[in-house]
Amino acid sequence: MDTSVVEIAVQTMIICAKLCAPILVVSLAIGLLVSLFQSVTQIQEITLTFVPKLIGVGLVLMLSGHWMLGELIGFTNHLFDMVPRLLQTA
Repeated sequence: MDTSVVEIAVQTMIICAKLCAPILVVSLAIGLLVSLFQSVTQIQEITLTFVPKLIGVGLVLMLSGHWMLGELIGFTNHLFDMVPRLLQTA
């Protein structure tokens, strides 16, 4: 039973990392580019970082949202398929 809980926890962390990675990578890249632009031009405007990140994250969600939802549904189905096995070992 304990190994099943650990297995579910590990799978949950992996799926969370897979789903968050595209958004975080795009946000990090845009933040780095805007920061570099601000350093070169010496424009220190707070909203200059917010708007490009918002647009970039929105584009990533539009492009990869279907894949993310499919991964999440597959993981949820896998968890529901594990329920009878978990009840037998309890």
